Amino acid sequence: MAPSKDPTWLNGNEKEAWTGLVSLMLLLPGKLEAPLRDVDLTLFEYLTLSHLSEAPDRRIRMSELAFLTNGSLSRLSNVVKRFEQRGWVTRSTDPDDGRYTLAHLTEDGYRLVVEAAPIHVRAVRELVLDPLSPTDLRALARIADKLRVVHPNLEKAPRDGRRS
Repeated sequence: MAPSKDPTWLNGNEKEAWTGLVSLMLLLPGKLEAPLRDVDLTLFEYLTLSHLSEAPDRRIRMSELAFLTNGSLSRLSNVVKRFEQRGWVTRSTDPDDGRYTLAHLTEDGYRLVVEAAPIHVRAVRELVLDPLSPTDLRALARIADKLRVVHPNLEKAPRDGRRS
């Protein structure tokens, strides 16, 4: 986006919406992460394990996992390396295409997700879902879809969430 010489300043409604969004972006992750400290996980780590637990056979390509967690491959690789050291994940070459690496959730990793999931869901309900009406939830989903940001190093997934 090229900067214009004279910016169009925010009006009161726009400023209120923008500062509300910034507050959510900056404060909500920490509030969602705090309860996960009970199981020694960050929010990113929990999301990584959660997506692995939902994948077929608890196995997924690292590039797909990076897309789902909104993380870079290097960040994800560092997290998965720590998970390997803890016995929660293993990595292997994709037998269908040797150019890709698969991450596989172990039984110990799955047990951790089962332990952490109720903690995370309680926080999500308390901090995000319960304060909203059904109309608010639909609006939030519409807004999130319109503002969806895709990592520049990863292809954009179709709006239905499936990827080729």
